[in-house]
Amino acid sequence: MGFFDSEVVQQEAKQLFEDYQSLMELGGEYGKFDREGKKIFIGQMEALMERYQIFMKRFELSEDFMARMTVEQLKTQLNQFGITPQQMFDQMHQTLARMKSEIGD
Repeated sequence: MGFFDSEVVQQEAKQLFEDYQSLMELGGEYGKFDREGKKIFIGQMEALMERYQIFMKRFELSEDFMARMTVEQLKTQLNQFGITPQQMFDQMHQTLARMKSEIGD
């Protein structure tokens, strides 16, 4: 069975995408959140980033051709912006850390 044929992989990908979409929509209102709301939002973003990193690591460790191709496509796309996947995650974590410091957490 291929990597993408796995029901677990399909469900996790679907859930990650839906959670990301929901948080991005919600993030548009971030400036209107009170301090506690901002803390909750940041915590949810941190959890999502962790899940995404784990998901991508599974792709990297897979022997499946399509999984490997997906990783290579991501690397190629990010390379156009002059960054690696690790740098992307590092930047996301730095942004969240800055957001935390701005609310005094």
